[in-house]
Formats: sequence, structure tokens, C-alpha cells
Amino acid sequence: MGVDTGEYNAEISMEELALLSETAGAEIIGTVIQKLEAPSPATYIGSGRMSEVAAFCRNNDIDLIIADSELTPSQINNIETKTDTRVVDRTMLILDIFAARARSSEGKLQVELAQLKYSLPFLSGRGKSMSRLGGGIGTRGPGESKLESDKRHIRRRIHSLSEELKRVEKRRDLIRSRRKKDGVITVAIVGYTNAGKSTLMNTLTSAGVLSEDKLFATLDPMQGGLRCRQSERLCSLIR
Repeated sequence: MGVDTGEYNAEISMEELALLSETAGAEIIGTVIQKLEAPSPATYIGSGRMSEVAAFCRNNDIDLIIADSELTPSQINNIETKTDTRVVDRTMLILDIFAARARSSEGKLQVELAQLKYSLPFLSGRGKSMSRLGGGIGTRGPGESKLESDKRHIRRRIHSLSEELKRVEKRRDLIRSRRKKDGVITVAIVGYTNAGKSTLMNTLTSAGVLSEDKLFATLDPMQGGLRCRQSERLCSLIR
């Protein structure tokens, strides 16, 4: 569900949300877009439309509502209470996809850290509703048991992950310095998700990177090499 405030094209945003949802393994049963000057502080969409959504969820056995914006803890709690359905927002959905797609140890550390930092404000009062509404999208990665544990434990885990990532970054810096010393040219391929970065890299380097017409099909940085024709210097491509 989404709110159209006129600040951006809500239809296109909802289409992308549907693609993200399908990437995460969800089946789209229905969509709701409401035109409002601003999202409702209590329930994101208006109370009348929320009643319609609650009835739709009951009549169609809906087990997940995905919002096309970042929601506050109170908004999520209010929507779950009114609909008896678990709720995730756009950021939670994307982090869930990241958790499913991360392959490298660094990628997994980064995703878990991001999930824990984002989830920390939602801990108060959500343990009961999360247990009642079950698992699925939005519960991959750290998992419900960690999200329901006390905040001190979460903060300790965040600190531990941050320290581990610092060590990983130091190792990356050493590798980068070694490449520079050896005269390796480094080129980065950047772009929006599903823009064709992996396809381009495979064409240039035969790296064999997974390439699918899907949002966030590949998450971790990938590296390939080729030799520049004129200088014969090795060129390292990173996406």
C-alpha cells in the first residue's frame, strides 16, 4: 500500500515495490494507493481506507502488508492491530532481500548491522505482535529471537559487527594498496539495481557473474580483470 502526496510518481513507485516484493518471494494479491497531503501519523493511510484494508485482509487470508515508505514504530503497531496482519515497510523489505542475497562474509555482516540498526527503534512493544503474526519476509537475517531480545544485547551485537567490519575494511585497504603498487588500474561499474552492471562485466571480463532480470539479483561486490590493449596493463573491474 502507498500514499500519493504528489511529490513523486506513486504509480511507478508502487510498480517497483511490487517487483521488490516478488523478488523477496511474495505473491501480490492487491494494491492500495490513497491520495493524501501527507501520510497519516497514526496509520499511514486514512482511517476509512484502513478499515477497507483490514476487511480485505480478513476476506483474502492476507498474511503480510508492505508499505511503500518508511513507517514509524507506532504506525506499524497500529496497522498490525487494526488488520491483524504483519507489516513491513519498504526499507525492511529491501534489507530482507539483502539478507537473502548476501553471499560474502562482509556482505552478511553489513546487512545484519543495517537490519539491527533499523530494527532497534521498533523493539518496544513489537515482541508480542511478531510472535503472534509469525515469520516470513522481514524476519530473515538477525531473526525474531534477536529482535525480541533486550536492547542492550542488540547494542552489543551492533558494536561487535562494527568492529568486525573495521577489520574487514583494513584488509580491503591492504589489497587496494597492493594493487596500486603493482600498477593495476581499477575501474568501478556503478548503477541502479537491474541496470545491467553484471551483464556488462561478464561481456568485458567473462567473469561469470550471476545476471538476471531481477532487482538486487547480485548484492556483493564482484571483481574481474582484463588487459588494456594499448598499455598491456592489467585493469581490474569492480561492480
